[in-house]
Amino acid sequence: MFELTVNGTKHRVDVVPEMPLLWVLRDELGITSPKFGCGVAQCGACTVRIDGKAVRSCQAHIGEVAGKSVVTLEGLEKKEQNPVIQAWIEHQVPQCGYCQTGQIMQAISLLDRISNPTDDQINQVMSGNLCRCGTYPRIRAAIHAAAAKKVAEK
Repeated sequence: MFELTVNGTKHRVDVVPEMPLLWVLRDELGITSPKFGCGVAQCGACTVRIDGKAVRSCQAHIGEVAGKSVVTLEGLEKKEQNPVIQAWIEHQVPQCGYCQTGQIMQAISLLDRISNPTDDQINQVMSGNLCRCGTYPRIRAAIHAAAAKKVAEK
């Protein structure tokens, strides 16, 4: 039995310690924003935040995550006012949308660490999040816009 906090709610799950967090979230807890993309932490579609850090949930085993705090897109506080989500909408980032929750969670983590990232910093941090539709220029523009919004709010 493992205990973890997901989106502010404590959960107990009875699964094997090797079960990926992605499957715990989707199959055990019904949280579907993290997507299965590759299963080997190369695409970023399953990105969530664990104790504030962006992590690929397909490779984070529940035995390693027990006792930690997990946040998915569903658990973002004041989601409608989140500067990253606002910028995503304003810049019409998604096309098919499959990768977007992972992209957003990675971008939020980036802006928590680097308040005004350069294009190179964005490219470096976001390079592990693949977009089949190729919306990288809009992703980069949205991150710059979100950074400016965050600065303006302070």
